[in-house]
Amino acid sequence: MMYRSILVTGGCGFIGSNFVRRMRREHPDLKIINLDALTYAGNPQNLESLSDDPNYVFVKGRCEDADILNTIFTSHDIDAVVHFAAESHVDRSILDDTPFIYSNVLGTQTLLQASKQHQVKRYLQVSTDEVYGSLGEEGEFTEATPLSPNNPYSASKAAADLLVHAYVQTYQFPAIITRCSNNYGPYQFSEKFIPLMIQQIQAKQSLPVYGDGSNIRDWIHVEDHCAGVEAALYKGKDGEVYNLGGESEYRNIEVVKTLIKQLGASDDLITFVEDRLGHDYRYAIDCTKAKKDLGWKQKTLFEDGLRSTIEWYQSNQAWSTAIQDGSYQKGI
Repeated sequence: MMYRSILVTGGCGFIGSNFVRRMRREHPDLKIINLDALTYAGNPQNLESLSDDPNYVFVKGRCEDADILNTIFTSHDIDAVVHFAAESHVDRSILDDTPFIYSNVLGTQTLLQASKQHQVKRYLQVSTDEVYGSLGEEGEFTEATPLSPNNPYSASKAAADLLVHAYVQTYQFPAIITRCSNNYGPYQFSEKFIPLMIQQIQAKQSLPVYGDGSNIRDWIHVEDHCAGVEAALYKGKDGEVYNLGGESEYRNIEVVKTLIKQLGASDDLITFVEDRLGHDYRYAIDCTKAKKDLGWKQKTLFEDGLRSTIEWYQSNQAWSTAIQDGSYQKGI
C-alpha cells in the first residue's frame, strides 16, 4: 500500500519524532502532517532539522479537537494516520489519571471518528505491551494475550485499543494496532528511566531504583520500534495486532549497573526507594508474528544501543539542559 500524505499525532514526542525523521529519510516524496499539542513531553526542537522541509507540516493542536482534525484532513488530503499522541508516564497517571483518560481515550475516539469520516486507507494505533498486564518468571505476551492493565496509564491505552477494535468490527474500519515494549534511545524525555539514570550519573547524584530493582523489562531501541511501525503501516493487515519487542530482557538494577559501568561511575550512587504502586513485575514480548508477516526484525543489541544512547546525550547537552530547566517550552 502506498500513501501520499499521512497524519502523525504526537510527532514532537520521543518516539513520534524519531518516526517522523525516519519516514522523511525513507519516503522522501511522502508528505507528513504532525499534529502535536506540545504538552510537557512534546519538544519542537526534536524536529528542528525539518523546519525547511516542504513535505513536513506542523500543526499545534489536540486530537480531541474535532474542528482541527477536520481542517487537517480536508486541507491535506490525508490517506493514513499514525497515532502516537498519548499521556504515557505511569507515575503521573497514578497521581492523577484525568489527563490520561482525556488524551488517550477521548483523543483516540475523536481521531477515529474523523479518520472514518474522511475514509482513510489505514489507521495505525501505537500502543504498549503494558495493556497485557504483568508476567511471572516465564512466558511472553502474544497478540492473543488477554488485556489486563494494572495502572491508570495502561488502562487508558487498553480502552483506546478496544475502541480501535470496535471500529474494525462495527464499521470494517481499516485499522491495525502495534504494541511495543519499553523504548530507549535519543530524544527521550528526561523523566523516563534510562535518560534519568544517565542524567543522574553524569551529575554524580543518587540513582533512585524502585523496590529491590528486580522488575524486568524488555527493551527495544526506538529506531527498531519505528521500523516496526513503518512495516506495519505498509505491510500490515486490517484488523490485526502486531507486537514489537526488543527481545532484550533485563532487571532494572542490571540496566542501572550497565549504565554505571559504561559511564565509569560507582554503584554507591544506587538508592533503593519505595516501590511504585501496582508495579508490574515483568514484561516480555513474542515478536514472531511481526517477523513473519511484516518481514521486520530488531537490529540493535541492547548494550550497543545503550552505548550509542549515552553518546547521544553527551553530544546533545544543550538539548538536555533545555529539558531540565524548562526553557524548551519558551515560545510554545
